[in-house]
Amino acid sequence: MAYNLLKGKKGIIFGALDKKSIAWKVAEKAHEEGAEFILTNTPIALRFGQLNELAEKCKAEIIPADATDIRDLEMLIQKSMEVLGGQVDFILHSIGMSMNVRKKRVYNDLSYDYFQKTLDISAVSFHKLLQTCYKFDAIKEWGSVVALSYIAAQRTLYGYNDMGDAKALLESIARSFGYIYGREKKIRVNTISQSPTRTTAGSGVKGIDGLMDFTERMSPLGNATAEECANFTIVLFSDLSKKVTMQNIFHDGGFSSIGMSLKAMQMYNRSLDCDDCPDIE
Repeated sequence: MAYNLLKGKKGIIFGALDKKSIAWKVAEKAHEEGAEFILTNTPIALRFGQLNELAEKCKAEIIPADATDIRDLEMLIQKSMEVLGGQVDFILHSIGMSMNVRKKRVYNDLSYDYFQKTLDISAVSFHKLLQTCYKFDAIKEWGSVVALSYIAAQRTLYGYNDMGDAKALLESIARSFGYIYGREKKIRVNTISQSPTRTTAGSGVKGIDGLMDFTERMSPLGNATAEECANFTIVLFSDLSKKVTMQNIFHDGGFSSIGMSLKAMQMYNRSLDCDDCPDIE
C-alpha cells in the first residue's frame, strides 16, 4: 500500500545492482510513493547488473558514476539537477566493497592497498558525495541523506573484517557532515544499521548463513528484510522524520540491544551436550 509519502520529491539512489539489493528495493518503494529519481552505479556494475530493468520499471534515468571519483560525482550531481529540474530532496548511499573480504584476507593479515580501497569505496565516497552536493547546493532545505551501515561499526563480527572499520567511518561522517548540513541548510544526514541481509554483496561475507541464523535467533522481532529496510528508508526520506538527523538508527529487529536470547541460549546449551562437537579456541 502506498501513502504518497514522497509525492513530488526528487532524489538520487546509489548502489542498486540487482533484485537482491536494498537500493533496488528502495527505488521500487520510492517510485510507489510518488518520487522521481536518478539511478546511479559504477560503469562496470551497470554491465554486470540489471539496472536497466529497474530504470524502466521506475521511469528513472541512469547516470553512470564512480562515487570515489570527484569528477564523476560533479558530473552526476550537475546532470541530475538538469534532468530533475533543480535540487533534490533525498539521496541514498548504498555502497560498500572490500577486496580483503573477497580474497578472504583475515584482519591481522590485510592488504593495505585493499584496505585503502575498502575505506575509499565504502566510507570516504560518502564524504565526497556530501561535499560535492554542498559545493553545488544540490539538496533542498529539509532534504534527507541516508547511508546504509551495519552493527560491525560498533562490535567485532567474525568475517566482516575491514568493512567494520569502513562502517565506523561512514557513521562518523554522517554525524560530522550532518551537523554542518543541519546548521546551515536544515538538511538531515543519517545512517541505518541494517540486519545482515543476503544481498549480492552480503553473500560474499564469510559465514553469512550462520550469521543470519544467529541474528534471527537473537533478535526478538527477527532479522529485518531488505524490503523492510526500504520501507524504513522511505520514512527517513519523508517529511515524517524532519527532525531526525546525525543518527545511526538500528533497524535489526532488536538485535543491537540483546545480550542473549532464549532461542540462542537453547541452541548453545544443545551444543554443550554434543559429545562429537570439536573444541573451538
